[in-house]
Amino acid sequence: MPVSEPTALELRDALRRREITATELAESALARVEERPDLGAFVSVNAELALADAARADVRIHTTAPHDLPPLIGLPTAHKDLIDVRGFVTTHGSRAMPHRLAQADDPIATAVRAAGAITIGKTQVPEFGIAGYSENAVAPPAANPFDTSLTAGGSSGGTAAAVAARLIPAAIGSDAGGSIRIPAAACGLVGLKPGRGVVPADRLRGATDPAGAPTMGVSGPIARTARDAALFLDAILGGRGEPTLAAVNRAEELRGLRVGVSLASPFEEWIEIGFSAEAHAAVAAATTALEAAGHHVEAAAIHYEPQYPEAFTTVWTAGLGRINFAPGAEALLGDLARMFLERARRTSPEALGAAVEGLRSFAASASRQWAQYDVVLTPALATLPPALGAFTARGPEGDYRLQCQWAPQTSMVNVAGHPAATAPTHWTATGLPMGVQLIGRPGSEAQLLQLAEQLMDPLPARTASGGRAFTSRD
Repeated sequence: MPVSEPTALELRDALRRREITATELAESALARVEERPDLGAFVSVNAELALADAARADVRIHTTAPHDLPPLIGLPTAHKDLIDVRGFVTTHGSRAMPHRLAQADDPIATAVRAAGAITIGKTQVPEFGIAGYSENAVAPPAANPFDTSLTAGGSSGGTAAAVAARLIPAAIGSDAGGSIRIPAAACGLVGLKPGRGVVPADRLRGATDPAGAPTMGVSGPIARTARDAALFLDAILGGRGEPTLAAVNRAEELRGLRVGVSLASPFEEWIEIGFSAEAHAAVAAATTALEAAGHHVEAAAIHYEPQYPEAFTTVWTAGLGRINFAPGAEALLGDLARMFLERARRTSPEALGAAVEGLRSFAASASRQWAQYDVVLTPALATLPPALGAFTARGPEGDYRLQCQWAPQTSMVNVAGHPAATAPTHWTATGLPMGVQLIGRPGSEAQLLQLAEQLMDPLPARTASGGRAFTSRD
């Protein structure tokens, strides 16, 4: 059977029926990675380790009853080059850090391994994961599969490019300020940021960071379909059965939600935020689809506290100040990381404490306003993806401003700790995806993926290789 087009769920089921082997899937994935160096999706691969893991998976599949198999057994996947995966080198996207072979898995890699997936490599990220695009001095940038002159987003940009280009069926990314949702939206995928503390592996970080701010980073799926995202989410949740997948399979039953549409951004007090015609088209398409599905959609009057830009940036950059760099290593930092590090070192403990309190106040206010609705709908991104190099060409300050203008409504969800998902709802005449973000109430991850299933353009005729097959619906 062909292995480039089936979904992760279809491949999982074919593996369990023994119609295809994990070794065949791993070999195919490795070959496709080798065929697409233009994407810059992977920083490294380890074919020997991947094929050995696949061979062990094949033995297990052939000696175990299907209902006793792990949920992702035999599916090829990848991890961001920010986390340790046993047998793979971790670079953190930085020349300023030693590139060491990991001897053990980070907690989320442990969860993915326990679910049976086969890691074939590490994917491209920005330096230390601090940007909404995936370019660094370690490896080529992650390019958008629909137009390789454009960014794939970040910080899970390499992962999103790999999934959209069908190099791997799906993967788990991480999101501390939009790092799942930004690249998923840029690459026409479903991306889910679970709520704070939902994923067991993430709970090991605690509810607050070392400065006392709410922990912003979580792990979640990036996939081509809502069902595939549900499959991977259930796998890392580790519970019995697959309740999220079951819910998405019944997505047509979900009706009657109150959906508030908002273009408000907490960054608009600092910089001008403008949404393109494509972003408006994505929101309009989502509104039409949601109303057709039986939901009530209305404009939401949401106003964000003005201290957010300064407070968020102070807390966001503080983490770099906690890294112990080797002598001389700081000279190897990229411009953005160096600017953030200098800011972190200039920030007094009192100023950091005030920023933490500012974020807590913001989170409480935002949560109260969002609670008026079952779901808050926003554009996923303000514009189409910028060109590769567009961020860094502006210098570090302009780089950061452009990131906040391009993704002006993602980081606030991390601060509040709510779940959020992105889904493509509109395609431009040149074949580029645009989508929307759905912000849910705590515990609504399954509902968000049900809505993504209701929203997504169902036509699979679009290719992720720079071209597009048009249909009568265009």
